[in-house]
Amino acid sequence: MKIILKGATAEITEKKSRFIATVQSVRSQEEADDFILRTRKTFWDARHNCSAMILGQRGEISRCSDDGEPSGTAGRPMLSVLAGEELTDVCAVVTRYFGGVLLGTGGLVRAYSDAVKKAVAACLTGTRTEGIRLRIRTSYNDAGKIRYILEQRQLPLTDVSYTDMVETETLVELDALDSLKKAVTEKTGAKADFPLEDRITFALTDQGPVLL
Repeated sequence: MKIILKGATAEITEKKSRFIATVQSVRSQEEADDFILRTRKTFWDARHNCSAMILGQRGEISRCSDDGEPSGTAGRPMLSVLAGEELTDVCAVVTRYFGGVLLGTGGLVRAYSDAVKKAVAACLTGTRTEGIRLRIRTSYNDAGKIRYILEQRQLPLTDVSYTDMVETETLVELDALDSLKKAVTEKTGAKADFPLEDRITFALTDQGPVLL
């Protein structure tokens, strides 16, 4: 599932009511509750601060609140947006400033959904992945071959150190590790070694992997 790497806030207006959606990464129920409380304090003068959260490796925990809106018109639609985006460890709060015009059940569902969609679209997201931080040690003559292999496989170059040898660091998914090591071994005539294979969790994004 996807996670939020950088949260965002977005606002829409529907029949003079303002809907301000704030989306943030959370790791626990306590973090989510604290985020909701802080948002309420920020928008203390608003009529409603509705919320939705999804937690767990597979999104197995979910909660939502209509905060005074008609049942099922706010929290549940917000939760549906988060689930539809396949997000986990996430909390969304939508603050509503009433504009004096009743929106009806359908109008509220659309407004709360659209506000969360807009905020999620503004977030930086990534897919949480189990992988390996791998260091590859080679001679200076073979360092260019390692860079070429990483580029071909669209793997990041996260660090390079130069001593009597060149050590190149990358992040690789678990199921791609053996294939990478085989390619390095073949290209360097079995002269490369791997001084570090550290199990890690990172996020895959459109801009490349991000270490968590």
